[in-house]
Amino acid sequence: MAYVQRDQPPGVPPLELDGERTLPDVPEENYWYRRHLAVYEWIAPRVAGLSVVDLASGEGYGADVLARRAASVLGIEPNPVAYEHASRRYPSVTFRRDIAETFVESCDAVVFLQTIEHVADPDAVLDQIRSQLRPGGVAYVSTPNVLTLAPPGAARSDNPWHLREYSPAEFLALCRAHFASVSVLGVFHARALRAHDAALALGWDRAHRALRVTRPFYDRFVRAISSRDFAVRSETLERSLDLVAVLR
Repeated sequence: MAYVQRDQPPGVPPLELDGERTLPDVPEENYWYRRHLAVYEWIAPRVAGLSVVDLASGEGYGADVLARRAASVLGIEPNPVAYEHASRRYPSVTFRRDIAETFVESCDAVVFLQTIEHVADPDAVLDQIRSQLRPGGVAYVSTPNVLTLAPPGAARSDNPWHLREYSPAEFLALCRAHFASVSVLGVFHARALRAHDAALALGWDRAHRALRVTRPFYDRFVRAISSRDFAVRSETLERSLDLVAVLR
Protein backbone atom coordinates (compact mmCIF):
# COMPACT_ATOMS: atom_id res chain seq x y z
CA MET A 1 0.00 0.00 0.00
CA ALA A 2 1.35 3.41 -0.98
CA TYR A 3 1.32 6.24 1.56
CA VAL A 4 1.36 9.71 0.00
CA GLN A 5 1.34 13.11 1.69
CA ARG A 6 -2.09 14.66 2.07
CA ASP A 7 -3.29 18.24 1.68
CA GLN A 8 -0.20 19.83 0.16
CA PRO A 9 -0.24 23.54 -0.78
CA PRO A 10 -1.09 24.37 -4.41
CA GLY A 11 1.83 23.68 -6.72
CA VAL A 12 3.68 21.48 -4.22
CA PRO A 13 4.09 17.87 -5.41
CA PRO A 14 3.32 15.40 -2.59
CA LEU A 15 5.99 12.89 -1.63
CA GLU A 16 5.42 9.17 -1.26
CA LEU A 17 6.64 7.40 1.86
CA ASP A 18 9.44 5.03 0.85
CA GLY A 19 11.05 4.16 4.19
CA GLU A 20 14.21 6.19 3.61
CA ARG A 21 12.92 9.44 5.14
CA THR A 22 9.98 10.35 7.32
CA LEU A 23 7.28 12.74 6.10
CA PRO A 24 4.68 15.05 7.59
CA ASP A 25 1.08 14.87 6.39
CA VAL A 26 0.99 11.06 6.30
CA PRO A 27 -1.24 10.02 9.24
CA GLU A 28 0.16 6.49 9.42
CA GLU A 29 3.70 7.93 9.73
CA ASN A 30 2.88 10.44 12.44
CA TYR A 31 4.81 8.67 15.25
CA TRP A 32 8.10 8.73 13.33
CA TYR A 33 7.58 12.23 11.97
CA ARG A 34 6.90 13.66 15.44
CA ARG A 35 9.87 11.77 16.88
CA HIS A 36 12.17 13.46 14.36
CA LEU A 37 10.42 16.82 14.66
CA ALA A 38 10.96 16.86 18.43
CA VAL A 39 14.74 16.95 17.93
CA TYR A 40 14.55 19.80 15.41
CA GLU A 41 12.39 21.73 17.87
CA TRP A 42 14.92 21.05 20.64
CA ILE A 43 17.77 22.34 18.45
CA ALA A 44 15.97 25.42 17.09
CA PRO A 45 16.39 27.72 20.15
CA ARG A 46 20.01 26.61 20.43
CA VAL A 47 20.81 27.95 16.95
CA ALA A 48 18.93 31.25 17.32
CA GLY A 49 20.69 33.97 15.34
CA LEU A 50 23.16 31.55 13.73
CA SER A 51 23.83 30.54 10.14
CA VAL A 52 22.81 26.88 9.90
CA VAL A 53 23.30 24.08 7.39
CA ASP A 54 20.79 21.22 7.55
CA LEU A 55 22.48 18.31 5.83
CA ALA A 56 20.19 15.68 4.25
CA SER A 57 17.22 17.96 4.82
CA GLY A 58 14.74 15.59 3.17
CA GLU A 59 11.17 16.88 2.91
CA GLY A 60 12.33 20.18 4.42
CA TYR A 61 10.13 20.38 7.52
CA GLY A 62 13.13 20.40 9.87
CA ALA A 63 14.96 23.15 8.02
CA ASP A 64 11.74 25.17 8.19
CA VAL A 65 11.60 24.74 11.99
CA LEU A 66 15.22 25.87 12.32
CA ALA A 67 14.58 28.89 10.07
CA ARG A 68 12.08 30.28 12.58
CA ARG A 69 14.96 30.98 14.99
CA ALA A 70 18.19 30.92 12.98
CA ALA A 71 19.59 33.88 11.05
CA SER A 72 19.71 31.71 7.92
CA VAL A 73 19.24 28.05 7.00
CA LEU A 74 20.61 26.21 3.99
CA GLY A 75 19.07 22.79 3.40
CA ILE A 76 21.23 20.28 1.55
CA GLU A 77 19.35 17.40 -0.11
CA PRO A 78 20.60 15.06 -2.87
CA ASN A 79 17.25 13.51 -3.81
CA PRO A 80 15.80 15.51 -6.74
CA VAL A 81 12.15 14.82 -5.88
CA ALA A 82 12.57 15.77 -2.21
CA TYR A 83 14.60 18.83 -3.22
CA GLU A 84 11.89 20.03 -5.60
CA HIS A 85 9.18 19.49 -2.99
CA ALA A 86 11.09 21.30 -0.24
CA SER A 87 12.01 24.25 -2.46
CA ARG A 88 8.35 24.85 -3.27
CA ARG A 89 6.87 24.17 0.15
CA TYR A 90 9.30 26.09 2.39
CA PRO A 91 10.18 29.42 0.76
CA SER A 92 11.83 30.74 3.95
CA VAL A 93 14.65 28.22 3.46
CA THR A 94 17.24 28.03 0.70
CA PHE A 95 17.71 24.47 -0.56
CA ARG A 96 20.56 23.13 -2.64
CA ARG A 97 21.11 19.75 -4.26
CA ASP A 98 24.33 18.24 -2.92
CA ILE A 99 25.53 15.38 -0.74
CA ALA A 100 26.87 15.46 2.80
CA GLU A 101 30.07 13.72 1.80
CA THR A 102 31.24 16.58 -0.45
CA PHE A 103 29.35 19.71 0.61
CA VAL A 104 31.42 22.41 2.30
CA GLU A 105 30.29 25.90 3.25
CA SER A 106 31.29 27.82 6.35
CA CYS A 107 28.55 28.17 8.94
CA ASP A 108 27.94 28.47 12.67
CA ALA A 109 26.01 25.22 13.07
CA VAL A 110 25.48 21.98 11.18
CA VAL A 111 22.44 19.78 11.73
CA PHE A 112 22.68 16.18 10.50
CA LEU A 113 19.80 14.12 11.86
CA GLN A 114 18.93 10.46 11.37
CA THR A 115 21.30 10.11 8.41
CA ILE A 116 24.75 9.00 9.56
CA GLU A 117 23.44 5.43 9.69
CA HIS A 118 22.84 5.73 5.93
CA VAL A 119 26.38 6.71 4.89
CA ALA A 120 29.21 4.41 3.86
CA ASP A 121 32.02 6.48 5.40
CA PRO A 122 30.79 8.20 8.59
CA ASP A 123 34.33 9.24 9.54
CA ALA A 124 34.72 11.23 6.33
CA VAL A 125 31.33 12.89 6.85
CA LEU A 126 32.16 13.97 10.41
CA ASP A 127 35.49 15.37 9.21
CA GLN A 128 33.59 17.25 6.50
CA ILE A 129 31.14 18.64 9.04
CA ARG A 130 33.96 19.76 11.36
CA SER A 131 35.68 21.55 8.47
CA GLN A 132 32.54 23.63 7.81
CA LEU A 133 32.20 25.03 11.30
CA ARG A 134 33.44 28.50 12.07
CA PRO A 135 35.36 28.98 15.34
CA GLY A 136 33.00 28.26 18.22
CA GLY A 137 30.61 26.39 15.92
CA VAL A 138 28.50 23.41 16.88
CA ALA A 139 27.16 20.32 15.12
CA TYR A 140 24.07 18.32 16.05
CA VAL A 141 24.12 14.72 14.83
CA SER A 142 21.48 12.11 15.63
CA THR A 143 21.01 8.43 14.91
CA PRO A 144 18.71 5.62 16.09
CA ASN A 145 19.86 3.62 19.08
CA VAL A 146 20.33 0.06 17.80
CA LEU A 147 19.70 -1.29 21.30
CA THR A 148 16.05 -0.20 21.12
CA LEU A 149 15.57 -0.16 17.33
CA ALA A 150 16.58 -3.76 16.67
CA PRO A 151 14.53 -6.71 17.97
CA PRO A 152 15.80 -8.16 21.26
CA GLY A 153 18.96 -10.16 20.64
CA ALA A 154 19.37 -8.94 17.04
CA ALA A 155 22.54 -7.18 15.91
CA ARG A 156 20.59 -4.63 13.85
CA SER A 157 17.13 -3.72 12.60
CA ASP A 158 15.69 -4.81 9.27
CA ASN A 159 15.74 -1.30 7.80
CA PRO A 160 17.28 -1.78 4.32
CA TRP A 161 18.40 1.85 4.11
CA HIS A 162 20.71 1.60 7.14
CA LEU A 163 24.34 0.70 6.45
CA ARG A 164 25.41 0.86 10.10
CA GLU A 165 23.43 1.15 13.33
CA TYR A 166 25.05 2.35 16.55
CA SER A 167 24.88 1.57 20.22
CA PRO A 168 25.46 4.54 22.56
CA ALA A 169 29.06 3.45 23.18
CA GLU A 170 29.78 3.05 19.47
CA PHE A 171 28.26 6.41 18.59
CA LEU A 172 30.15 8.16 21.36
CA ALA A 173 33.44 6.63 20.19
CA LEU A 174 32.75 7.67 16.59
CA CYS A 175 32.05 11.27 17.57
CA ARG A 176 35.03 11.51 19.93
CA ALA A 177 37.35 10.47 17.11
CA HIS A 178 36.51 13.73 15.31
CA PHE A 179 35.46 16.36 17.88
CA ALA A 180 37.16 17.58 21.03
CA SER A 181 33.91 18.22 22.90
CA VAL A 182 31.19 15.57 22.68
CA SER A 183 27.94 15.38 24.60
CA VAL A 184 25.38 12.67 23.78
CA LEU A 185 21.78 12.85 24.92
CA GLY A 186 18.84 10.56 24.27
CA VAL A 187 15.33 10.85 22.85
CA PHE A 188 12.71 9.30 25.13
CA HIS A 189 8.95 8.92 25.24
CA ALA A 190 7.10 11.56 27.27
CA ARG A 191 3.51 12.43 28.16
CA ALA A 192 1.02 10.22 26.25
CA LEU A 193 3.70 7.86 24.95
CA ARG A 194 5.16 7.36 28.41
CA ALA A 195 1.66 6.56 29.69
CA HIS A 196 1.24 4.11 26.81
CA ASP A 197 4.52 2.41 27.75
CA ALA A 198 3.22 2.02 31.30
CA ALA A 199 -0.04 0.55 29.97
CA LEU A 200 1.88 -1.95 27.87
CA ALA A 201 3.81 -3.05 30.96
CA LEU A 202 0.47 -3.70 32.67
CA GLY A 203 -0.83 -5.87 29.81
CA TRP A 204 -2.52 -3.44 27.42
CA ASP A 205 -1.36 -5.49 24.40
CA ARG A 206 -3.45 -8.45 25.54
CA ALA A 207 -6.40 -6.25 26.50
CA HIS A 208 -6.83 -4.40 23.21
CA ARG A 209 -6.61 -7.62 21.25
CA ALA A 210 -9.16 -9.32 23.49
CA LEU A 211 -11.49 -6.32 23.20
CA ARG A 212 -10.96 -6.17 19.42
CA VAL A 213 -10.24 -2.46 19.53
CA THR A 214 -6.65 -2.57 18.25
CA ARG A 215 -7.16 -0.83 14.92
CA PRO A 216 -9.64 1.89 15.97
CA PHE A 217 -7.59 2.67 19.08
CA TYR A 218 -4.25 2.94 17.30
CA ASP A 219 -5.64 4.77 14.28
CA ARG A 220 -6.72 7.52 16.65
CA PHE A 221 -3.77 7.27 19.06
CA VAL A 222 -1.05 7.49 16.40
CA ARG A 223 -2.66 10.50 14.73
CA ALA A 224 -2.85 12.31 18.09
CA ILE A 225 0.88 12.00 18.90
CA SER A 226 2.69 15.34 19.02
CA SER A 227 6.35 16.29 19.26
CA ARG A 228 5.73 17.04 22.96
CA ASP A 229 5.28 13.31 23.47
CA PHE A 230 9.06 12.98 23.06
CA ALA A 231 11.81 14.52 25.16
CA VAL A 232 15.54 15.05 24.60
CA ARG A 233 17.33 14.56 27.89
CA SER A 234 20.34 13.13 29.64
CA GLU A 235 19.32 9.74 30.98
CA THR A 236 20.38 6.12 30.65
CA LEU A 237 21.28 6.14 26.95
CA GLU A 238 20.90 2.38 26.58
CA ARG A 239 17.13 2.88 26.91
CA SER A 240 16.90 5.86 24.55
CA LEU A 241 15.11 5.73 21.21
CA ASP A 242 17.60 7.94 19.37
CA LEU A 243 21.00 9.39 20.22
CA VAL A 244 21.65 13.12 19.81
CA ALA A 245 25.27 14.29 19.81
CA VAL A 246 26.28 17.90 20.42
CA LEU A 247 29.73 18.34 18.92
CA ARG A 248 32.22 21.19 19.18
